[in-house]
Amino acid sequence: MRVSRTFAAAVVTALIAFGPGQAAYAQDVVVFAAASLTNALDEAAKLFERQGGAHAKISYAASPALAKQIESGAPADIFLSADLDWMDYLEQRHLVQPATRRNLLGNRLVLVAPADSDVHVEIKPGFDLAALLKGGRLAMADTDSVPAGKYGKAALEKLGVWNTVQSAVAPAETVRAALLFVSRREAPLGIVYATDAAADPRVKIVGVFPEDTHPPIVYPAALTADSKNPSAVRLLDFLGSPAAKQIFEKEGFTVLVPGGGA
Repeated sequence: MRVSRTFAAAVVTALIAFGPGQAAYAQDVVVFAAASLTNALDEAAKLFERQGGAHAKISYAASPALAKQIESGAPADIFLSADLDWMDYLEQRHLVQPATRRNLLGNRLVLVAPADSDVHVEIKPGFDLAALLKGGRLAMADTDSVPAGKYGKAALEKLGVWNTVQSAVAPAETVRAALLFVSRREAPLGIVYATDAAADPRVKIVGVFPEDTHPPIVYPAALTADSKNPSAVRLLDFLGSPAAKQIFEKEGFTVLVPGGGA
């Protein structure tokens, strides 16, 4: 009994010394993030940890897959989507904390080819994308649900060329998977984000889609409804800090101010 009392006293002393907030601060932060954020978010999370923050466990996938996992009860603290629709999906189901939601980043949509390709195109209404494929496939993230694919389809429809290439699309689960199709020369062309193209030296940008051809590319972030981890609050705040801004801009993202503009 004396040992038990001594142990109990030690536990109480530790709780008083460190406090519940500091104990929680040591918890890992579980982040669900769009695949296109991989390089930049990995670097930002490492800097956060080096500066005394908690370790971030980050799962990267397509935004719809991550949103559905959260809906099914997956234990995430932070959700970073590659479009507003999937954040809206979770907010409408009361699965994120609305007060923590912010538009964090922007991006550009580009056409890529293998690095040694001689293709270069001015992307404009009616441009002959089908001829540029030369019978090959057009790599795109899933055009029905994945943000990069939806942006790409919207752009091609606005430009009046979707019907000419629809049957040639090679669908991928994520935008990074679409990038790999081109990087591995399995497709002569692909539609990805500018940041994805910058992350792979085996591809190059051969055309940039005008911003008025698709909805604005916005990456919102928010705490999930079930998260009570103070470290998650600190990480989310850090992602909007000047230190994180330098990382995101280096990777090619546009950093958005709280009002949503650049």
